[in-house]
Amino acid sequence: MKSIILLFSFCALTVFSEETKKYTSKYDNIDLDEILNSDRLLGNYIDCFMDRGHCTPQGAELKANLPDALKTECSKCTDIQKEKAKKTLDFILDKKPDMYKELEAKYDPDHIYSDKIKKAIKS
Repeated sequence: MKSIILLFSFCALTVFSEETKKYTSKYDNIDLDEILNSDRLLGNYIDCFMDRGHCTPQGAELKANLPDALKTECSKCTDIQKEKAKKTLDFILDKKPDMYKELEAKYDPDHIYSDKIKKAIKS
C-alpha cells in the first residue's frame, strides 16, 4: 500500500512540475526595441522563424517554443515574455502586417490561435 501511495505521489509531483514549468528566462533581457526598430534585425528573426536564414541562439529558442506558446496561450511564458510577446505582436500587426500574415500562414494556417492572439493584445 505504501508503494502505491509513493508512486501516486511521485506521479502527481511529476505532472505538477511539468504543468508549472516555464520557458527559459535567460533571454528575457534582450533589447526588444532595438530589434523592432531595425528592419535588418527584425528581418533576421523573421527569416529564422520562416526557415530562410540563420537563427541566433535567442531566435532558435523562441522558434522552438513558438508552437507550444501558441497552443497553450503562453502559459509557460514568464511575465516578461508575455509583455514582450504582446509588444511584438502589437508592433507587427500595426506596422508590419505582411510579416504577421507570413508568420500566421506558417504557425497558424487554420486560424486556430489568431483570434485569441488578437484578443489578448487588445486586453
